[in-house]
Amino acid sequence: MRAAILTELNKIEIADVPVPEIVNDTDVQVQVKAVGICGTDLHMFREHRGDVQLPRIMGHELSGVVTKVGAGVTRVKVGDRVVLDPVFACGTCPTCKKGYRNVCSSVRCYGVQMDGGYQDYIVVGEEHLYTFDASVSYEEAALAEPFSIASNILERVSLTAADNLLLIGSGTIGLSVLQVAKSFGARVMVTDVAEKKLEIALGMGADRVVNSKEESLAEAAEAFAPGGFDVVIDAVGITPLFQDSINYAAPRARIACIGFDARPAQISPIVVTKKELSIIGSRMNCGRFPVVMEWLAEGKIAAEKMISRKYSVNDIQRAFEETIADSASSVKTLILFD
Repeated sequence: MRAAILTELNKIEIADVPVPEIVNDTDVQVQVKAVGICGTDLHMFREHRGDVQLPRIMGHELSGVVTKVGAGVTRVKVGDRVVLDPVFACGTCPTCKKGYRNVCSSVRCYGVQMDGGYQDYIVVGEEHLYTFDASVSYEEAALAEPFSIASNILERVSLTAADNLLLIGSGTIGLSVLQVAKSFGARVMVTDVAEKKLEIALGMGADRVVNSKEESLAEAAEAFAPGGFDVVIDAVGITPLFQDSINYAAPRARIACIGFDARPAQISPIVVTKKELSIIGSRMNCGRFPVVMEWLAEGKIAAEKMISRKYSVNDIQRAFEETIADSASSVKTLILFD
């Protein structure tokens, strides 16, 4: 079978490798149909990461069809259309036993710290798979993972229809958060410096978009939500923007932190205290796939609006290069297995 392997920085090679087979009773073999290129994949492609060893098969946003099941499998059956939850945790530590597998101290992400889905077949434990309705395409279902991240973020900040939300960044995660937030009924302002992505955000229901290169975000924010926003999310995930998010928060606002930027932020405790601000972390997802699959089936979120381009796995090197070259307007690139 084909496997797209990152052999060195900026180089993915298609190799012929053995088809993985079922080993454990709860294993499931899945024929991969569609995989989304994630920002993490692009980072791994371009830059060295200490937690990633090459060669590596990337890919964790995937959908496919069940082709074999182990003797003890009860969740899925041959022929089921499935998506993968890429959170792999120990399952035995106190954190996992409390149900928070996404923040297990030894958590790994499929396709990052372990080989992933850019291959014709995978074998994973049944607990990582969720079925979806035939009304949802494989391409749409491949975006379930970023929507699960959005769902987790908004669950963590307890978003309601009464809230005003400032969303910093209109990439894949930002646009996923936007769609989910609008399905809740919240008012959403989106800010970015990429005009094409802001146009996409408007098409997805943003109440106001602000190109911070062209106009004052502070003035636009005050006009949209006098006194500050109830929820602020830096969907870019870098320290300067997280630091700035405090400036747009209303008293008792909830601020989501989702970045992996190791640089320290300078935030005055007095501001947090006087406003009674809540700064809340969110990592990957914590059991959010079932609700996301319901949203997709019910049409509450429109995954197809996120897809910018599609490539065969045979053209995956070109897919990465062209996605990087067009980062200002590209939202989600899909790799298809035909």
